[in-house]
Amino acid sequence: MTDTVTDRFLRYVVIDTQSDPSSSTQPSTAKQKDLGQLLVTELLAIGLADAQMDEHGYVHATIPSNVKTPVPVICFCAHMDTAPDFTGTNVKPQVVRNYSGGDIRLTGDPQQVIRLRDNPALADQIGNDIITTDGTTLLGADDKAGIAEIVTAAQVLVDNPDIPHGKIKLLFTTDEEIGRGVDKVNIEKLGADFAYTVDGEAAGHIEDETFSADSVEIAIQGVAIHPGFAKGKMENAIKIAAAIVDRLPKDIAPETTEGREGFVHPTGITGSMEKATLNFIVRDFDEEGLAAKEEMLKELTKSVMQGYPGSIYTFEVKEQYRNMKTVLDRHPEVVENAVEAIRRAGMVPVRGSIRGGTDGSRLSFMGLPSANLFAGGHAFHSPLEWISRQDMEKAVSTIVELAKIWAERN
Repeated sequence: MTDTVTDRFLRYVVIDTQSDPSSSTQPSTAKQKDLGQLLVTELLAIGLADAQMDEHGYVHATIPSNVKTPVPVICFCAHMDTAPDFTGTNVKPQVVRNYSGGDIRLTGDPQQVIRLRDNPALADQIGNDIITTDGTTLLGADDKAGIAEIVTAAQVLVDNPDIPHGKIKLLFTTDEEIGRGVDKVNIEKLGADFAYTVDGEAAGHIEDETFSADSVEIAIQGVAIHPGFAKGKMENAIKIAAAIVDRLPKDIAPETTEGREGFVHPTGITGSMEKATLNFIVRDFDEEGLAAKEEMLKELTKSVMQGYPGSIYTFEVKEQYRNMKTVLDRHPEVVENAVEAIRRAGMVPVRGSIRGGTDGSRLSFMGLPSANLFAGGHAFHSPLEWISRQDMEKAVSTIVELAKIWAERN
């Protein structure tokens, strides 16, 4: 097989793999298995004899060690699904060759423009080949770029047995975009010691920290009565819910925070005069900050409810994921080896934090310490998503160098 990383990427993105948060199955959409079957076929053709897809849609494969000394088993992981935020049906990837600068107007919808002012990273792409959509769908670089890079790196390692490396596990997951990416992963069966999700953004970045995340559901039981006889009696649950949202501090919202600042974000409001439900996500890099924001929301709710003495409410907090830095700080070699691999691949390493989470957040607390490597994509979850061929090639080189470094240092 002579596929380049770009060949693979262009082949993968046209397969619709959007996940569905309303589904109770895993995978949440059967179409994710269409990509899974293709990946199994390609991995077998490369020479990974144990490549298979399980009942949950996960694809597993192993690159056997080619060194005699013991080396920790590392896993490279990426997710097959794309976000439900914007359609991923009938993706038509476009390649802007030898990008000369400026804005990129998308051919399928001229109103969609990738503007340089909104994408300063484009300034570093002069002369490169930029892959976009036609403006009517998302692209799916999140995370089909990561998959293409891992599979291409696997082919490089198999085709070049002189490159020393230990045993390497490949894992491609389903439903990451709806928070279920590793729900069914059997860590013991996977058999890896450390892992890297290839799901980051700009070339050269390695991320060892995520938000800690919880969800909050507030269920309100109001007082329903015929509106013609409601004076002094009705307590409208919808209005109560709206009052809670209206009182949220403006300075701890996603649209007003950046860097290491956390937030409280309402994600849904449903109901009727009698009953209403509010859903929130709460994010912070520190456990103390997360707890403080939840306590603030609880006190705010209690204050609003005091004005509605006939109504009752429940306040439920559910853990989603935790900051993987807590685990990775106990295994500094995971990040140190990645930093050296990025340097050997010709880039200046940039360590950073993710204002979100990855499969690695959950894997770390399941017993598999995991950092997040760049995949090269930008403007995820939108029709303005883009990635460059050259950055994908840098990711392939980084993965290969990382495999070598683990063998060298052990």
